[in-house]
Amino acid sequence: MAYQNIDGVRVWGKPDEGALAQARTCSKTGNVVQTLLMADHHKGYSQPIGGVVVYDGQISPSGVGYDIGCGNKAVRTQLSAADVKPALARVMNDIARQISFGMGRINNERLDHELFDDPDWDVYRAVGKAEHDKLKTLARDQLGTVGSGNHYVDLFEDTETGRLWIGNHFGSRGFGHKTASGFINLAAGREFLANAPGEKMDQPPLLLDLNSELGDMYYRAMKLAGRYAYTGRDYVIRKVLSILGAEADFEVHNHHNYAWKETHDGKETVVVRKGATPSAPGQMGFIGGSMGDISVIVKGKDTAENRDAYYSTVHGAGRIMSRTQAAGKMNWKTRTRSGGQISKAQMLDAVQAFNVELRGAGTDESPFVYRKLQEVLDAHAETIEVMHVLKPIGVCMAGADEFDPYKD
Repeated sequence: MAYQNIDGVRVWGKPDEGALAQARTCSKTGNVVQTLLMADHHKGYSQPIGGVVVYDGQISPSGVGYDIGCGNKAVRTQLSAADVKPALARVMNDIARQISFGMGRINNERLDHELFDDPDWDVYRAVGKAEHDKLKTLARDQLGTVGSGNHYVDLFEDTETGRLWIGNHFGSRGFGHKTASGFINLAAGREFLANAPGEKMDQPPLLLDLNSELGDMYYRAMKLAGRYAYTGRDYVIRKVLSILGAEADFEVHNHHNYAWKETHDGKETVVVRKGATPSAPGQMGFIGGSMGDISVIVKGKDTAENRDAYYSTVHGAGRIMSRTQAAGKMNWKTRTRSGGQISKAQMLDAVQAFNVELRGAGTDESPFVYRKLQEVLDAHAETIEVMHVLKPIGVCMAGADEFDPYKD
């Protein structure tokens, strides 16, 4: 087996002590069946990113995290990358102009969708009319916006066939963020829309019994936020296809911040994956690297090690440098940064060397802050098969100094 068993935690890749300490805390809190760390793991809030915790009858709002339903979608177009490269700068300009990154919406296109008639909105109505109305309005306003942080819209070239792929990465935006903070508030006896105190990085996870009223409400709200994230990613992909005048003939779409009811070893469990991709046998996943690295389409293997992983794998390359380390500390009054280890020139040189047309992004998302994706894929070679290797040719993200409380 490629993983280590450290104090009962199954660890793929090189152990990060901070994330491992968080995983140990998770494993000792609640009705835990198993705790795992994927090879891209690093510290998160309460539950490490790249962390998987399997529960018996419990669910963790802090484990799922604030960006409920964050995930990836990729589609293969009928075009070749060579068809697009002569006009790539114009295409990337159109993507940056027509799709909303960061906090605001750059177009007036309001999206109506059957999602807003979903019966699970009754969860918020049960909390209160003001809460329901505020979150529904926020959800309508932000549907189809990408946000900032590590969220992106990319164009890729399939390294084997030369076909053009489109990929994106983002989640449920402010709606998911306020859903998470709202249920954390309710569990602590506060009002749903109260200002929740900042989570401490290493605090134990918040747990709700799934058969309790609050646990059932959260589960329904989480599923709604997940459907909202899927809808947003679908819209953005359609928008890019329209810009390209292209059609898709294959798609892969998955969450990596979510809780799933799954049967393992004949028993129903709740699998909370924070920054981890489901990888059941035959299940496809899209795993993104950095702007200067490959991304991949993978398929879960039917192996003993994949069963031991509770059918989970990496969601990306994994950070090795914090945002502040990379870009420096931000002074929001002067909108200047100081103390960063990565300069803009270093980032642009690296991206240019990889032949990527870049729009937006700060040095906190540069290739230097991530592991190489192949390293973490190698650690999971017995659990996933790489089906397609995708090289980025165009990357679009929010601007470097975009303030967005919902970015991760």
